[in-house]
Amino acid sequence: MTLRDRTLALTVVVLWGLNFIALRSGLDHFPPFFFAALRFAVIAVPVVLLVRPPKVPVRWLLGYGLGFGVGQFAFLFWAMDSGMPTGLASVVLQSSAPFTVVLGALLLREHLHPVQVAGLVVAVAGMTVIGWDRAQHAALIPVLLTLLAGLSWAFGNLSNRLAATDEPMRLMLWMCVVPPLPMFALSFAVEGPTAGWDALAESPGAWRALAGLAYTALLATIVGSGLWTALMSRYPASSVAPFSLLVPIVGIAASWLLLHETPSVWSLLGAAIVIAGATAATPRVRRDVTPAHLDLPAPAAAAMQVGDRVGTVPDSGRGNSH
Repeated sequence: MTLRDRTLALTVVVLWGLNFIALRSGLDHFPPFFFAALRFAVIAVPVVLLVRPPKVPVRWLLGYGLGFGVGQFAFLFWAMDSGMPTGLASVVLQSSAPFTVVLGALLLREHLHPVQVAGLVVAVAGMTVIGWDRAQHAALIPVLLTLLAGLSWAFGNLSNRLAATDEPMRLMLWMCVVPPLPMFALSFAVEGPTAGWDALAESPGAWRALAGLAYTALLATIVGSGLWTALMSRYPASSVAPFSLLVPIVGIAASWLLLHETPSVWSLLGAAIVIAGATAATPRVRRDVTPAHLDLPAPAAAAMQVGDRVGTVPDSGRGNSH
């Protein structure tokens, strides 16, 4: 990956790591399935009215929305509402990275180089250290639910990849149209027909929940998922997915600072191992290879312009190692 695309991937890491704090604010006030439906509904309504659908097969759009949107957030919010600590959730959810790489190799025939495999193993080992340390204070069911969320995200990644669109931002936005109806139906069946709307009408604590909703809809979904969709459409899944292993580092640090979830020495050690492994698992390409155009939101477009200027600097002799 080029320097600019690595920078964009790290931007997604920060946005998604902080997103766990926003999710906790929302889940402290709203029922989990209703909050998941609301998260996507506030995006879906203007998208249907204002944005042209992407030219992709409907099956891949539905697969992306059902995997990334419905499956991931139904299981994740259910887990967090059932007692999954915020920092631990940010760790276990990154199981999507090895799930994506393995499924990409099995289903899409993507080739894995030995260095990628070794780096991925190291990163998963670091994630395991963090998970083992934190899981001592968590029940088993929330951990399993979060693993199912990671698996759902992986299937969404593959559908995104198979869509092979040159309009990744439109794909991401229309992906948000898929989850609201299934999630509202699930909320109606499990949480009751009025539980979510009653919480929406309650004023005590509502402002924090609504602030969390705004962050997760605008920054985490539109900007973060938009960048992620663009990168997944440009590179093999095995090149992009390992970056998500860095999200727990931001998630744990934010939970420590804002929610007073103090990380242990083992968690910090595991975080360092994750960073090393994810770096090794991400292949490099020559700077003189021009990436395909990425259809990005305004903040991402500005970042790309900066990356273009940085990309003119020689690469100190470091070529395409793969």
